[in-house]
Amino acid sequence: MFIDYITLMLINMVAGLFLLADYVYRGIDSDRQKRWVPGFGITGAIALTTGLHMTFTWPITGSFNIAFGETTLLFGILFIGSAIALSFGWDLATLAIYAFFAGSVAIVIGIRIINLGMTQQPLMSGIGFILTGLSGVCAAPTLYWKTNRTWRLIGVAVLIIAALIWAFTGYLAYWNHLESFQKWVPTPMR
Repeated sequence: MFIDYITLMLINMVAGLFLLADYVYRGIDSDRQKRWVPGFGITGAIALTTGLHMTFTWPITGSFNIAFGETTLLFGILFIGSAIALSFGWDLATLAIYAFFAGSVAIVIGIRIINLGMTQQPLMSGIGFILTGLSGVCAAPTLYWKTNRTWRLIGVAVLIIAALIWAFTGYLAYWNHLESFQKWVPTPMR
């Protein structure tokens, strides 16, 4: 059965990236770390659920399941891990190490999407993956240099640009999917 919920995954990522930008901007050195727990938890839950489903069932065509499913799964588990760590006051260093490797995957996928011409807008999607991946790769330095305001502002800018790319892509996909799936009927109802 064909199911395309990449739109949901994209807008969830937009919310997560904006929350993370806010955390980097005003939360990373705050005494009130728990205020980001609900947002990170919700983002993580949606990403983990959709990422697991897409990774295990391949509901859409071809390698899009790898590009979007597996990276969303990594994104989701990082956000859930962050929510748990912040709620218990744990150190985020091990999550930053994990984010480095998850971010590296997103960068490789972004480059390959551009190389293969995947998606309707491969350059935009590729750049979105690359910038999102850079935020993961730079998580550990950001924790280490959390008192460096310039470094944090660069990180916030990267996160916001990535979020805006995914917002444009996601909302445009919603717009187009409402038309293209307008007459689609599930197999049992045919």
